[in-house]
Amino acid sequence: MKFSRGLAALMLALLFKTSLVAQYLYKDELIFNPAFSAEVEKLGLELYQKTGISLRLVMLKELPNEMNIVEYEKELMKEFSEPTILLTFSERNSKVDILASETSLYEYFDKKQVLSPVSSSVQAFVVALLSMNFSDMSSGGTILPLLAQKAKESELLGKYSGAMFNGYADIAEQIAKNRGVVLENAVGSANQNAIFLVKVLFYGFIVYGIFLYIKRKLYIRRQKNESK
Repeated sequence: MKFSRGLAALMLALLFKTSLVAQYLYKDELIFNPAFSAEVEKLGLELYQKTGISLRLVMLKELPNEMNIVEYEKELMKEFSEPTILLTFSERNSKVDILASETSLYEYFDKKQVLSPVSSSVQAFVVALLSMNFSDMSSGGTILPLLAQKAKESELLGKYSGAMFNGYADIAEQIAKNRGVVLENAVGSANQNAIFLVKVLFYGFIVYGIFLYIKRKLYIRRQKNESK
């Protein structure tokens, strides 16, 4: 089978385009959405051009060879020579982690805050109060509170992409702020709106739970009074 020059040029162009797309959304085994990929690439490229730091997103179906997520990230990190931060998510393992190639990179963003399971300090206090464990009051999470939201099977990919891009943007914006640069493609208020929605849902459940508790107590008291 003979290939024309035009076909060969097209194949090379597609190959080059694919290599570009894989720069910052480094692995994607889940989403396969051109719009999602384009947003990650745009933000990641601008961050690298202005700070020299590569922030790469890895979306896995499952961690390979029974590796834990940190082991996998350390192996993957060997592929990069420039300062790199990996934000990794594995669906079947239900794991999210952030690994930096150099310890000094952690000075530019708050890993504990990004990966906090709660989105606000008030929510953190309520969770600590319920569990009677005040040793960890970290809050401001931009990934796990969104991943924890219930979703139908058809909505899972949207939840994954929303949560991981939210965290990706949070890290990028923290790095930019600490390096004294402004990102034109920063999420900004959209990021805050997503977290605000999580807070509204959380406090709504708390208020509803308190309402049901009071209603149950009043019902029991009324039953006792009627039985006398």
